[in-house]
Amino acid sequence: MTRPILPNSNTRIIAIANQKGGVGKTTTAINLGTALAAVNQKVLIFDMDPQGNASTGLGIAQSQRSKNSYHVLINKTHLYETILETCIPSMDIVPSGIDLSGAEIELVDVQDREICLRQALAVSSIEYDYILIDCPPSLSLLTINALTAAQAVLVPLQCEFFALEGVSQLMKTIEGVKQKFNPGLEIQGIILTMFDNHNNLSSAVAEDVRAYFGDKVYETVIPRNVKVSEAPSFGRPVVVYDLKCAGSEAYLNLAGEIIHRERRINA
Repeated sequence: MTRPILPNSNTRIIAIANQKGGVGKTTTAINLGTALAAVNQKVLIFDMDPQGNASTGLGIAQSQRSKNSYHVLINKTHLYETILETCIPSMDIVPSGIDLSGAEIELVDVQDREICLRQALAVSSIEYDYILIDCPPSLSLLTINALTAAQAVLVPLQCEFFALEGVSQLMKTIEGVKQKFNPGLEIQGIILTMFDNHNNLSSAVAEDVRAYFGDKVYETVIPRNVKVSEAPSFGRPVVVYDLKCAGSEAYLNLAGEIIHRERRINA
């Protein structure tokens, strides 16, 4: 870790969450982070998923993860001690480790266990423009910690039949977190992922989602794209793996939409 830890009240903390697995949370986290870094935003990925896919997808070896998000969460390690540089300039990561899977059990008897991450970040004000928290595929205590620490939530939503049914429980959880722990939490936006323009079902789901959530849904949709699937096995975001593929172009467009929406919100 070479970047200094400095106070920055303008850091935007966004949780990327959906309790359903395989909807593109991690892919969105690392590629959105890369796209934001490409337009001169300083980004920290916080890998909150015990599977550690964001860490793997950014080429972080298991041997580099001896200090990770688990240690930040249970208050054994200061945040700056866990931050690693990635292959992407201006984007760092707090990796996940296998020990994170036991964090929920350890936190059961901890007072204010839902705000452990928020407390850790509060005493570690840092110079990033964005902290993107990659949540696990469950509505667990880890996800609740992420939602309590965040200012906003991004929801990747796969264009499939049960998409709306699955996201309804997430919305209830977000509302519960707002009422109990984080009244300022907002849904920053909903990202349609794995869109197949040759599949009528994808178009029908996209129409239903837009009808239900309105302008919360980004105009940019993330297509189903083989390069997006291949990139993690090379430890690279698709934006680096193949800049010209449809998936890369979509994430770059999404980053532009998010920055525009953020500026509009803060105007």
